[in-house]
Formats: sequence, structure tokens, C-alpha cells
Amino acid sequence: MVHPDMLNVHLVAHTHDDVGWLKTVDQYFYGIHNDVQHAGVQYILDSVISSLLVEPTRRFIYVEIAFFSRWWHQQTNATQEVVRDLVRQGRLEFANGGWVMNDEAATHYGAIIDQMTLGLRFLEDTFGKDGRPRVAWHIDPFGHSREQASLFAQMGFDGLFFGRLDYQDKRVREENLGLEQVWRASASLKPPVADLFTSVLPNIYNPPEKLCWDTLCADKPFVEDRRSPEYNAEELVNYFLQLATAQGQHFRTNHTIMTMGSDFQYENANMWFRNLDRLIQLVNAQQQANGSRVNVLYSTPACYLWELNKANLTWSVKQDDFFPYADGPHQFWTGYFSSRPALKRYERLSYNFLQVCNQLEALAGPAANVGPYGSGDSAPLNEAMAVLQHHDAVSGTSKQHVADDYARQLAAGWDPCEVLLSNALARLSGSKEDFTYCRNLNVSVCPLSQTAKNFQVTIYNPLGRKINWMVRLPVSKHGFVVRDPNGTVVPSDVVILPSSDGQELLFPASVPALGFSIYSVSQVPGQRPHTHKPQPRSQRPWSRVLAIQNEHIRARFDPDTGLLVEMENLDQNLLLPVRQAFYWYNASVGNNLSAQVSGAYIFRPNQEKPLMVSRWAQTRLVKTPLVQEVHQNFSAWCSQVVRLYRGQRHLELEWTVGPIPVGDGWGKEIISRFDTVLETKGLFYTDSNGREILERRRDYRPTWKLNQTETVAGNYYPVNSRIYIRDGNMQLTVLTDRSQGGSSLRDGSMELMVHRRLLKDDGRGVGEALLEDGLGRWVRGRHLVLLDKVRTAATGHRLQAEKEVLAPQVVLAPGGGAPYHLKVAPRKQFSGLRRELPPSVHLLTLARWDQKTLLLRLEHQFAVGEDSGNLSSPVTLDLTDLFSAFTITYLQETTLVANQLRASASRLKWTPNTGPTPLPSPSRLDPATITLQPMEIRTFLASVQWEEHG
Repeated sequence: MVHPDMLNVHLVAHTHDDVGWLKTVDQYFYGIHNDVQHAGVQYILDSVISSLLVEPTRRFIYVEIAFFSRWWHQQTNATQEVVRDLVRQGRLEFANGGWVMNDEAATHYGAIIDQMTLGLRFLEDTFGKDGRPRVAWHIDPFGHSREQASLFAQMGFDGLFFGRLDYQDKRVREENLGLEQVWRASASLKPPVADLFTSVLPNIYNPPEKLCWDTLCADKPFVEDRRSPEYNAEELVNYFLQLATAQGQHFRTNHTIMTMGSDFQYENANMWFRNLDRLIQLVNAQQQANGSRVNVLYSTPACYLWELNKANLTWSVKQDDFFPYADGPHQFWTGYFSSRPALKRYERLSYNFLQVCNQLEALAGPAANVGPYGSGDSAPLNEAMAVLQHHDAVSGTSKQHVADDYARQLAAGWDPCEVLLSNALARLSGSKEDFTYCRNLNVSVCPLSQTAKNFQVTIYNPLGRKINWMVRLPVSKHGFVVRDPNGTVVPSDVVILPSSDGQELLFPASVPALGFSIYSVSQVPGQRPHTHKPQPRSQRPWSRVLAIQNEHIRARFDPDTGLLVEMENLDQNLLLPVRQAFYWYNASVGNNLSAQVSGAYIFRPNQEKPLMVSRWAQTRLVKTPLVQEVHQNFSAWCSQVVRLYRGQRHLELEWTVGPIPVGDGWGKEIISRFDTVLETKGLFYTDSNGREILERRRDYRPTWKLNQTETVAGNYYPVNSRIYIRDGNMQLTVLTDRSQGGSSLRDGSMELMVHRRLLKDDGRGVGEALLEDGLGRWVRGRHLVLLDKVRTAATGHRLQAEKEVLAPQVVLAPGGGAPYHLKVAPRKQFSGLRRELPPSVHLLTLARWDQKTLLLRLEHQFAVGEDSGNLSSPVTLDLTDLFSAFTITYLQETTLVANQLRASASRLKWTPNTGPTPLPSPSRLDPATITLQPMEIRTFLASVQWEEHG
């Protein structure tokens, strides 16, 4: 019970269970390798349930559904019933409820939504509304993004609790009682849609000093026997009263919260609960004995939040985010924005593949799951992707063997999705081909295209609009002819690769919305290929101009150094001197200011100025009707291809870095830097989890006066998909193909960290240097560079970023397959939509929900005022006959994670100091007029009927 006229201390018994970190997910669950870290989640859950049954006032919260669901499926019916009872009574409560507690810097919003949906769906299916978490609980992620808060609000959470924020920020908040406020997490969505009450926990997420009663701790338990030389009850009670009073002074209400638990605690829950029982009893006895005004109770974050809400106060409003995070003057956690770049790319590629898998499962219906190729299943990849969102997974902050296991889980998830794709493509095309998936196209390996005389190329487009795509496939030394779905010959080129002497076939493909086109490729017998050999620069000293161009863009290089020096947008007549080169920061190993080194989490260069990888590049030039390329070789471990395809409106920089040499004893952090003459006034812009854009200012934080102690690392921010700089007229944008750290350290300059290899551990628990001796040593990636007028730039980067994250899927087959259905003629082209989606609408999710239901998410992908045309305006869709593969028979709108109907979902209302926020009344759902406001995501469960063959 709480007492209205006392200081109420809410004790939250919890365990923080990383879904992989020092041990793999399985090792943590089963309690294997306890010599590495004593942790066994199955025993924690067993022990907690037993202890809760002993005493009805005890309460506990659990968070990571990846572990809980696994444990649940191993329990007897009787145990499951007991647990259902505990949940119903509120004695076991779920907080957050995602599959994992996801990272907030390196995660893409689509994958965050997917992993939260997976965990919350398990709770909904298992416990109904009793199991629905009311609060978001992000106690360990290393900095907090604004988009994450916006998503949590749209998921229906009443509030967010977190542990880590910048040490300077926390000090200021403690002084001015600002540890709790309303976070206004979107500049586009009308308040309170993206408003989220946010509370900073007082002690990260650990118990107060001297009060940790776990087998993993060494604090003294309560001894109440006064005759014992170990008697300490009175001392502990007095200590607690002082502690509670001191802590209460930093908060605005007569309620305060204490986290009683930590990493993998409660394996012997009885130890914790026995001592908490004593603490509560003895402290509360002081009310009668000594007139104490402190009341202690077992509580949960949701109960605590409820009391704050009842206090009816007006709260301050935050509009920026909590990046970067530092826990000391030279300890900026900005290294993990770039750590393990190969894993970060594999995660992003797997997101792309999972969406293709989900869409084809939805379009083909049950035929995708059971068909001529075996049983297709999207669930394993969906679960693996959810695991990858954990704050030690995609972040790159686990031990090496755990990172290897994350990659293993992804790879295992791809297999049943490939079977599903084969079943679905055969069903939709009407032809059972011998489909093959070339997973190694990034290194020009694909056995079928390299050996077959004839083969067919199926290109599936997961976007809601038709696209033109340049297909590149490794081939043998022959001439080829390529035909489109109608049998018409299309232009094609064979390009020799300077690095390997292999060659690649190029041809442009056009693919309809949410559908596929099938192209056929045939060797031309006897014809030697008309190949385009790269020309070394040295052979033509008389030509002093080194440039590539297409209809839209021209890029010029310095003929002496081989570096990019100028970019021109021919459509808009914009010319910008821009110099791009690779540099490296020498990783700090500690100095007289601080012993802190650069590691998996922390970025700390030993000097402000990076060193150039090379002042010049060996160059080769490739020019064909379809592509123009400059191949730059900077060193044995750093090279780049600068590329312009026909019709492309951006410059593509494909970089290859590694293995980074560390034989000289120096850890190195490699950046690609763009230097321009733009007058940027200290400002640059980065995206938040791939969605809204935040303005950043060098050496500045919007909510407190920053004392900048690390001029490089303290200005680094997460770049999930894009970073840009601009002056009053021009904007230079770089799109990434994975999450990277980035900054603008001087006006007109922009840099992205592409790779890092370090020799020392940075002292944050992982106990291992970020050496990456396996496949992760060698990394290839792409930066897409757009030069635009400021007022039209958003159209370019929004639509290009969408193509980057949901790129087409290429599937090969030898051809000549049997018909899928004798009555139906095969087809070479298919679209799942009867009409294209307007450019401002992104099809975020199309996936199977159950036997007869699909999950559908539609998103407005422009922010308010972002586009000077009409792309930032509200847009209305008619869903009644939008899809060609099925008919929607019944439509329900839900919250973002589909665990509540939107019409009946309600959240706690808070009063921000900016004035009241009226709640919009949800209008009646009419499938014929679905309107999306800028940056709005709408989520539906649609009952469908699939079309019979074709």
C-alpha cells in the first residue's frame, strides 16, 4: 500500500537478462560456461516463480521474451496455470515485452517494430490483456533515440524507464528535478500521439550500494538477532532511511523507485526476497516506533507510473534525444555506432530479405508454406532478426564467439525463407523452376550464372512502386543476350573487374510494384564478349580530365591524385567542389588525462586530426553505355569504386576496407570523409533509426551547457541511413547501407566511420579487444551521395533510402521448369498491387498473421514541411481492391504492434508545460479512405481470401 502523506519507496524486483553478450543466447538460457559468467535464465525463472508463491505481497517484473517464451514451452500444464494466476494477480508483471531489449543507435525502425511485435504477440496469445506491458523498460541501451520513444508511444505504452544518460545531463537533471518529463518524440505527429512520459532511474538499474542480496553479490543479509555479533538490522534500516530520503530529494513527487536486481540475478530468488521482506517489514515498523515518514513496498514500474500520473503535475517537455552517451569526461560510447560493420550489414540485408519473405508468404497464401520445394517458414528468420536487435548484438558489443552465433542464427533463418520464396514464386509465376539463391553476389560469386549457357533471372520488388534496377551478375567469358518478360532484347554490358579479372554482366530491369519480372539470359555461341576493360590512367597522359557522367550527374577527379574533387547536378545546374578520401584515427590506449582506451563501445582517438590512408589513389576507368566507373586503389587494404549507372541520380561509392593492419601496435578507426566549401555554421543532420531527421550542432547539447572534453568522439552521432550538410541553397547527403557513426567536425565537412580494429578492451565488461580476426576483417559497403537544392533534397533522399533498405531480391534458375498448374499458363511478370502506391506512402509490413489474416502497415514516409511539392501533405488510399493476390473481407485497425484495437486503446494522459494536448477522436474505419498524415504509420489486421490460381 502507498501512503499519501509519506515518501513511498517502490522496490522493483527484476533481472536484466542479455539475449547474448559474454555467452550465446543458448549458453545463457541453459547456464552453460558458468566459468565465463555465472548465468542461467531457466533457473532464474524457476526460482522466481517458486519464491513468488511463498508470500503473496512479493512482486517481480520480467522483460526478455526471447528467454521467457523458451522457458514457457518447457513447463508442464500445471506450472503454466500457476504462472497465469500470478500474471492475473499482478504478482508477475511483464515490462517492455519485446523479444529483446533493443539497441537504439544501430537499429532500423522497421526491425524494432518487428521484434516488439513478436514479443508482445507471445504475451497477448499466452496471457491476454493481463500480460500486456504498460511501460517500456530500456534500462541498459547506451543512449536513447527520439524515434524509439515515438515508436513506444505509438505502441500504446504509458511511459518509458531507462538507466543510462550522459553524466553531465544527469547531474543537471538531479539539481533541477528534471529526471522525469514528457518526451515529445516527433516533430510531425500531432501531440500527444508521440508524447511519452520518461523517467530516468536513479541508479542505472542496479540496487543501491550495500543492498544487493543475490548469490552474485557480497552484501550482508539482515541479521535481526541482537545477541549475534553479526547483528546489523538497525544499522541497515537507518542506512536505508537516509538513502531513501536523499534519493527522494531529486524527484518531484512523494514517490521514488529502487531497482532491486541486476544482470542475471535471482537465480536463487529466495535470498533476494527474504531480505526484501525483512527490509519492508523493519523499515515500515519505524513509522509506529519513531514516527518515520518513509513507506516501503513491493511495486512495479507500472504501479510507480500510475502514482506519478495521479499526482496531477505539469511536466517539462524534451524534444531532442539522449545521444551521445558518456559516463565520464573521456568516455563517449560512440564507437559501437560502427563496431562490427560486417554484422551490421548482414543484419540490414536480413531485414530486407525477411520483408521479401513476409510479402511473398502473404501474396501466395498457404501455397508458400507447403509446396513443391518443401515447407517454407518465415518464423525462424523473424526470430533471428529479433535477437539481432538486442543491445549487444547489432551494436557489435558482444564477445566474438557470440557475434559468430548471431550470424549463425541469421543464416539458419534464411534457409526456410528460401524454400518459402521458391514455393511462392512457383505458385505466382505458374512454373516450377530449379530456383537458386546467390548469397555471395557482393563478392561476385554465383555458380549458376558463371557456368550456365542459359538461365533466367527473377527480380522481385518489395516496394509499392515499380522500379528500374541495374542487375549485376558474375559470368564466364562469353557474349550474352538478355530478354525482358516480353521477349524483347534489352541492352547489356559485360564489365571486367580490375580486382579479380572476373567479369560481370549488367542489364537494366524494370520490375512492377510488389511483384516480379523474369528476364532470360543466353550465351551467344562463338561470340567473344564485347567486354569493357578498365583503362589504367598512366596509359593516357595527354588526357588531363578524369571524369564520369550520365544524364543527371557529373563527377570529376584530380588527374594527379585520383581523388574525387567535384560533383555536379546537371538537372539543377548545381556545382560543388567536394573532396572525398579515407583517413584513420589512431585509437587511444590511455594518456595522462584518462586511462580510457578505444574499444567496442568507446570511441577515443589519441589525437584530433586523423591520418590519411593515402594521399593519392591508383585509378582505372571503366566506361560503357550502361555504367561509368573510377576504380581507386588507396592501399593494400583500402579501395573504392565510384560509379554512375545510366539514369541514376546519385553517385555510388563502393568501398572495400580490410584487413586493417595492426602489426605496428596501433588500433585504427577508418573514416570516409567528404570536404566541401558549404558554409554549414556548425550544423549537420542525422536520421533517427532511419525515420525522422534531427539537427545536430558541433560541441553543443540542446538541454544543458556542454563541457566538451572529447572534440571528435563527443560529436559523433548514430547514422542509421543518412547524414547531410547544407547551406542556404545546396544540400549534400550521404546514404549508408548499414548503421555507422558519423559527424561534421568542421564546417563543410562530413565523415562516416566504416571500420575499426582495436587492440585493447575498453573496460565495459566484454573483456575482449575488437580484433575481428574472422570474416569480419574484410568489409565492403556503399555510400550513395546526393547533391540537391535544399528545398527538393528530401524527395531524393527519402525515395532513395527506401530503395536501399528494401532492395529487389534476385533469384536465378536454369529455366525450363514444369508448369505449376496444368490449367494455367506461366507468366513472366506479376504485380501484387492493382495500382501503385503514391511516392509518399511506404508499405512497411505485409505479412501473414494467422491462417486467414494478414498484418498490414502503411507509412507516410515524409515529415511535415520536408518537401516543397505535395509529398509532405496528407495522402488518402483506397484499400478495398488495392491488392491483386487476395481480397480483404474484413479490416481492423490496431496499435503499432497489433496487440490492441486502436479504437479501444488508451494511454495515461499527462499535462506538459506547453499546454494541454487534445486527444484526436478516432474516426470510423472506412477501407476506401485510409488517410495518412506526415510520418504516420497505420497498422491493420486484414481478413483475406486468396485468389484461385492467378
